[in-house]
Amino acid sequence: MASFPIYRVKRLDLCVTPWCWPFADERRRDIDVHFAKLQLETPQLWNGRVLLGRNPCFTADTFSAEYFETDFASFIAWRDWGFPDASVFNGFGMGALRSRDGAYALGEMAPHTASAGKIYFPAGTPDLNDVRDGTVDIAGSVAREVAEETGLMMTDFQVADYWDCIVAGPLIALMRGLQSDLDGEALRRRIEGNLAKQETPELAAIHLMRRQGDITTAVPPYMAAFLAARLPNTV
Repeated sequence: MASFPIYRVKRLDLCVTPWCWPFADERRRDIDVHFAKLQLETPQLWNGRVLLGRNPCFTADTFSAEYFETDFASFIAWRDWGFPDASVFNGFGMGALRSRDGAYALGEMAPHTASAGKIYFPAGTPDLNDVRDGTVDIAGSVAREVAEETGLMMTDFQVADYWDCIVAGPLIALMRGLQSDLDGEALRRRIEGNLAKQETPELAAIHLMRRQGDITTAVPPYMAAFLAARLPNTV
């Protein structure tokens, strides 16, 4: 299994600064054609505004970076084309949901999403709703994504006071531990009950990971490495 650097920090310092992304400008026509094709396959895709990062820096207890605004079509083309501009990164928050009995709860993305079939913790590329006083509020982004995807609130968990930042090339996952007082099956039932009330849920299923053997190829490699380091290698 691939390994990825993980930096544990107490503080995130993520400022938002205006910047014109050369990739988005120079490849505009190709990007628009690519996104139009994606919308034919998945009409629910919307070309909103997202935030990507530049100039990441880790110190003893802080992760800092500059974020800039761009359109979702440019972001998704950059992702689908193998991240051709290495000067930027997708730095996003994730809520590592864990049950009282040690199971991690992950969601399988629904067919109408841009990552259909992939299995993740609640997560999302930050957008303009996550900007507070000129900085990116990743804690707020995690809270929003957890609520939108599962119906659960931060008050349903004990929230870790640190971030595990997993660096996977052009991706930096800012992972925050969320410890539930429910056991795994109860946590899954709670989330599934919330999904049943949603008209168009982002998640198609909930998967519990109790041991390394539960990790499938639908889990992105950086998340698989995170889970493998925390789950027992038992049958």
